[in-house]
This record gives sequence, C-alpha cells and structure tokens, in this order.
Amino acid sequence: MFSQTNRPPRPRLTGRIFWYGMADVFGLTCVGIGASWFAAGKGAILANFPTSTAEAVVCTIGGTAIMIWAVSRILREIAKQSAEMDAKFRAYLAQNHPDKSL
Repeated sequence: MFSQTNRPPRPRLTGRIFWYGMADVFGLTCVGIGASWFAAGKGAILANFPTSTAEAVVCTIGGTAIMIWAVSRILREIAKQSAEMDAKFRAYLAQNHPDKSL
C-alpha cells in the first residue's frame, strides 16, 4: 500500500459532498434510463419505463439537469476547503519535494 505521507492531500469527504454525489448518481441513472429508450426503442433498463419518446426526453433532460446541479454543488463544497487544502499541499511539498516548495 501507499504511504499516506507520500501522496498529495485530497479534499475531505463531508456529508454534503456525499449526498450531492448520491444526487449525481441518481441523475446519471435517469440519463441512462432515458437514453436506453433511444438505443432500444423501448425501456431497456426498466421494463415499463419510459413508454414514450416524451418520457425518454424528459427523463434524459431531467437527469442531465440534476447532474449539472449536483456537480456544481460538489465543486462549491470542495472550494470551501481551499484554505485547508492549500496548507496541506504546502506541507506535502515541503516534506516530499523540498526543492519545489512554494
């Protein structure tokens, strides 16, 4: 396994980031369900949904909108950790790459 001190620091997983990630997965599922109609001409993932082109379009567009919303919220939450991440990255550089310290 890799040493924890030998890899660059990563953002903390908070509850909000987790739940926005779950919303993103839901949106991706909606896109997949809606797009399956266009690929197979019927509901390929769920047997009885979507049953029409209109449902497939709404499912695909709605899923895309949810994904965009969730990713923007995840990025906003990660941006809140920027000061903490900057300090961790400077410490990582000083310890592992002293010639490249900022």
